Amino acid sequence: MAKNKKSPNEFHEAMAGARPLKQDRITPHSTPRKPIPEQKYRDEREVMDALLSDDYAPDEIESGDELLFKRPGIQNHVMRKLRRGQYVIEAELDLHRRTVDEARELLATFLYQAQQQGRRCIRVIHGKGYGSAGKLPVLKGRVNSWLQQKDEVLAFCSAIQRDGGTGAVYVLLKKK
Repeated sequence: MAKNKKSPNEFHEAMAGARPLKQDRITPHSTPRKPIPEQKYRDEREVMDALLSDDYAPDEIESGDELLFKRPGIQNHVMRKLRRGQYVIEAELDLHRRTVDEARELLATFLYQAQQQGRRCIRVIHGKGYGSAGKLPVLKGRVNSWLQQKDEVLAFCSAIQRDGGTGAVYVLLKKK
């Protein structure tokens, strides 16, 4: 019994009119998504929480008291413009009806993200305390304390009446 031997040229001759098939599927080798650095985010949050302490209390603050703080080196004309509400508010955080713990975490995250995004002037609404027991502000004093502890905060002051008055503050942040 003799086997049929074909020459290499026969294969090429048989394939002479063949065309490649069109592929209508997604290529199997797609670029994988970048991993989410969850541990890094947890570490950053832990550091932020540690930086905002409730043990630091500059003074008791009443509902109508105006907040005002500036770091050394901030020029008077910068503070004047901030107090008049003449800077564009690039981001806002409303802390109404938040617990102290929620407010601390939200503020820390908000300040970090605002600075990372290159925001320079933000507004934090802490409220006047009318909804709290005794009608005294709870978050106002805490926000005052927390903002003074953050190095990225250059200055802050109570907002003008149309932007919340003594229930909100304008915050000036360092450049990233």
